[in-house]
Amino acid sequence: MLRYLFLCTAVLGWLLSDEGSLRAQETAPVVSQTGARPLGVVTDKTLIDDVDSQQMRFEKFSKLLTGTKLVGHFTIDGKPLDELKQETYLISSVEKLEEGDKWVVNAQIKYGQYDLTVPVPLDVKWAGSTPVMVLDNIAIPTLGTFSARVLFHGDKYTGTWQHDQVGGHLFGRLEFAEK
Repeated sequence: MLRYLFLCTAVLGWLLSDEGSLRAQETAPVVSQTGARPLGVVTDKTLIDDVDSQQMRFEKFSKLLTGTKLVGHFTIDGKPLDELKQETYLISSVEKLEEGDKWVVNAQIKYGQYDLTVPVPLDVKWAGSTPVMVLDNIAIPTLGTFSARVLFHGDKYTGTWQHDQVGGHLFGRLEFAEK
């Protein structure tokens, strides 16, 4: 048993060393049964393909939300869950900016007694092919300062929100306009 443990430790150490990892790169690529492209050496072509697929994700996300209404509910931390509040956002346009993950979402926001249309600057991060809107202490005129993480999947959205000392969860569905 001790000999087996020593052998496993030695093999693992060799695989993690520079020499072992170089040998691992020389072996044939692993083919996925899911149809994903095999792991391999990064080339100019794979970088171009990645940029193209990133651009496609951006376009798909923009088309998904432009002219779309988000209809759902939000919770307030510390309040009973049977006291859900309704929310709606009508997104007129979504634009990717040149700088990093920056986007501008032009949305009609109905929040409490307010109903206004504002440009909301935010980041969009990607969990694989899943977009996540990120707001970090964004000041929205008349409404206040907000932070949020909102994930989109299919025709649904979900996330968390914070407005000063009050926060909670939000969730709902996307209603698509005739496009």
